[in-house]
Amino acid sequence: MARLTFAAGLALLQATSGNAFIAGPVSAPRATVAPVTSASEAEALLEAKSPRLIASNATGAGALGLGLVAGAAVALAGATRRSSAGQGRRSTASAEVVARKANPTATFETTMGSFKAEIYLDRVPITASNFIDLCTTGFYNGVHFHRVIPGFMDQFGCPNARDPNARNAGQGGPPDGEFKNLVTGATERRSNGGNIKDENISRDTNAPGTLSMANTGQPNSGGSQFFLNVNNNSNLDWFAPGPSKHPVFGKIIEGMDIAVAISKVPTRNDNPKTPIMMKSITIS
Repeated sequence: MARLTFAAGLALLQATSGNAFIAGPVSAPRATVAPVTSASEAEALLEAKSPRLIASNATGAGALGLGLVAGAAVALAGATRRSSAGQGRRSTASAEVVARKANPTATFETTMGSFKAEIYLDRVPITASNFIDLCTTGFYNGVHFHRVIPGFMDQFGCPNARDPNARNAGQGGPPDGEFKNLVTGATERRSNGGNIKDENISRDTNAPGTLSMANTGQPNSGGSQFFLNVNNNSNLDWFAPGPSKHPVFGKIIEGMDIAVAISKVPTRNDNPKTPIMMKSITIS
């Protein structure tokens, strides 16, 4: 796998060692999602397997499964076609298609303490599903933080960093394979060294406490590595000017002090002198 380059958020923090960069918390307001208001639109979104079938028309009264969502869209589309055939026009009735589940929570147990984060499955379903799959299969267990910078971020997720002193920490990713998109039900793939598709769709900024994807600086080069922002690193947003493009996929909701403490430990070449290991990440 090509060596990951550290796309530094600040000119004074730009790294020369070539490791992958990541960034983080308080996220921007959620992107507004237009409601599904007609049968023809529902049918088109269904055929495209659009996340809008999950993200729009939230009722707050519970959560319908994806099968119910798809069924509602099919039924609405079919009813519209029958109405059109019988009456010569489409129904204008709006579609209450989805009641969205609450986003999952990830609990991070480290040798310096624990913290929790909301994972934005509703906003970046491919990125979030990839992360959740890696967590539930134990991929991150025993991996060490390999790069921390005070006032900037904590980087984590390279399998090479199971050895806390590995010289190639920051260069690794997960194995190629498949995982399930937990929103659409589609099969997604990791390829070319465990990389996933870029998902630059949600305009959540790299604010303090956010979780953001690391990459090599090239398109579609994210995998298992991510970083926890401990500063406002909005210059790393995928929609900000400049070469760094790091999509946010979560936000710390408990234990931000642990992430800040990790960023401040003594380091050698940005690697913690005293190893900081991830014991486990559990999803609930």
